[in-house]
Amino acid sequence: MTRASAPGKIILFGEHAVVYGRPALAVPVTQVHADVEVTAAPRRGIWIHAPDVNLHAELASLSADHPLGAAIRSVFGPHPRPLSRFRERGGGEGIEINISSTIPVASGLGSGAAVTVALLRALSSFLLRSLSFDEVNSLAYEIEKLHHGTPSGIDNTVITYARPVYFIKGQPIETFTVGAPFTIVIGDTGIRAPTKESVGDVRKLWEADQARWEKVFDEVGEIAKSAREKIERGKKKEELGALMNANHALLQEMTVSSLELDRLIVAARVAGALGAKLSGGGRGGNMIALVEKESAPAVAEALMSAGAKRTIITEVI
Repeated sequence: MTRASAPGKIILFGEHAVVYGRPALAVPVTQVHADVEVTAAPRRGIWIHAPDVNLHAELASLSADHPLGAAIRSVFGPHPRPLSRFRERGGGEGIEINISSTIPVASGLGSGAAVTVALLRALSSFLLRSLSFDEVNSLAYEIEKLHHGTPSGIDNTVITYARPVYFIKGQPIETFTVGAPFTIVIGDTGIRAPTKESVGDVRKLWEADQARWEKVFDEVGEIAKSAREKIERGKKKEELGALMNANHALLQEMTVSSLELDRLIVAARVAGALGAKLSGGGRGGNMIALVEKESAPAVAEALMSAGAKRTIITEVI
């Protein structure tokens, strides 16, 4: 039996613009995670059990574009009889894969990427096939395409490496150092918000007026660059909060916010947050608020009073 776990993630700055080559900052959220357990089975076949999404099926019954099926097949590679070598070494007739997750689905916390990364690691370890971090990241990105259409790649990257990441699509991965820990309160609207839809809608806006939206994406990119500098220096949290507010205003302009998100963001600011913005694809899902550590419980309580379904207090280190 083998097990693997992968954390959630939250985007601090740069969502949507990152799809168009601008930088984004994201950090792991270890308070939530996806877990995969792989065991030998007496019956033939590869059986997947994911009760969180009500899936209990044999691999052969899943379509080629099913994310879980595609992830499993990517580990086996092109072998025409993927279980033959496993059986030859006395491993059993088949495989059972059990998947669970505490990460809310379609909420901007990287649930799909976390499940994929945990699955790739658990299954490859079970099959005695070692995958490097880069290989896991590359395979996970291909699965992200099935989830999101045209993903930025930031979810799979920050979750694979489980470190703060400064990400520019198509460029070498950069992790960065947090100069001083800071506290984020995450507020969940409880509204499922598939990233694929909001990414597609922003693309339509961009296609209709590329000059305008390139300028907006440039502004977001400059905010992300400035935010990285401030995080690395570990000073002036108020300035970092102001950058969050500015980033959110641009996301509103992209039409990816919502009444529910805006309500939580205003509530956080009124309760003393230094800055707040939506995080992820938008239209639902999560928002984040930068807070002083001692005020985190009060901000979390204000978010619940304003309609949040759950909150997570996380320290970025």
